[in-house]
Amino acid sequence: MKLLFENWRQYLKESSSLSLKVAGIPLNVEIASDKESIKRGLMHRDELDSESGMLFIFPEPAQQSFWMKNTNIPLSIAYVDENNKILNIEDMTPHDTNGISSQGKAKCAIEANQGWFKSKGIKSGDDVEGITG
Repeated sequence: MKLLFENWRQYLKESSSLSLKVAGIPLNVEIASDKESIKRGLMHRDELDSESGMLFIFPEPAQQSFWMKNTNIPLSIAYVDENNKILNIEDMTPHDTNGISSQGKAKCAIEANQGWFKSKGIKSGDDVEGITG
């Protein structure tokens, strides 16, 4: 299983973007799956396309926490569990260094423009398609 995950991670690194369906709604995401890209995230950017975001893939499912240091764009984050279900969705304020935590073990997180999930009617418990092949 670990080898399969590493092969999948390598494929995602090479492709660098992916189209997900969050509760059936398309979202184009950039992929952050290594330590450096996860740490950098969407820092130092001034905008994000309206139907775009970033998918963070963690090495193992665990309690996760994100902050907004050096991030100029107001974002919302959805933490996703091993069953590709959204654990929780939280709004984040630019430059806030307080951590925003997952409500359970997350295998990945999706950041989008603040309010994107809410405007589409997406909520905790909804499915995310396209993360695994």
